[in-house]
Amino acid sequence: MTINKNYNNIDYTQNRFEKGEFENCNFSYCNFSGIDLSQNIFSDCVFNACNLSLAKLNKTAFREVFFKDCKLLGLRFENCNAFLFAVKFENCILNLSSFYNRNIKKTLFIDCTLHEVDFSEADLSNSTFENCDLSMANFDSTNLEKVDLRTAFNYSISPERNRIKKAKFSSQGLVGLLQHHDIIIE
Repeated sequence: MTINKNYNNIDYTQNRFEKGEFENCNFSYCNFSGIDLSQNIFSDCVFNACNLSLAKLNKTAFREVFFKDCKLLGLRFENCNAFLFAVKFENCILNLSSFYNRNIKKTLFIDCTLHEVDFSEADLSNSTFENCDLSMANFDSTNLEKVDLRTAFNYSISPERNRIKKAKFSSQGLVGLLQHHDIIIE
């Protein structure tokens, strides 16, 4: 187990990533693009300005992990270890990623781009999307109860196909709830 270690400016596409368990570690400006991170355990870790695009996450454990200013394209979070899975994202690009059927209650997404992200059958209850772009994100049979979408934009959510009880929306965001009804709003 590796504890309290800082990893800076390492390109793991050129340097071998040693698999293991990482606790309270910081990864800054590291490139994990396309790397196999399967079965690693990250607990109370921070990824700052890292590229994890297309990394393999089979049974990877993210327990209280904070991603800040990261590029996370095409990640399959549904393949991660579900035990104690908890993540937070700030100023990240998560386009084409998937949280299919993932329990991610109380998750914070702050200033993130989430184009075409799959949230189908996920439990996002009590989560917050603060100033996030959800263009073409997929919400289908998703639990959005008590989710805060007041500052989110470009989303399209069908109230009939998702649970939205006590979710918070801005008046400008109501268009994203009504466009499934084929009505004209001016």
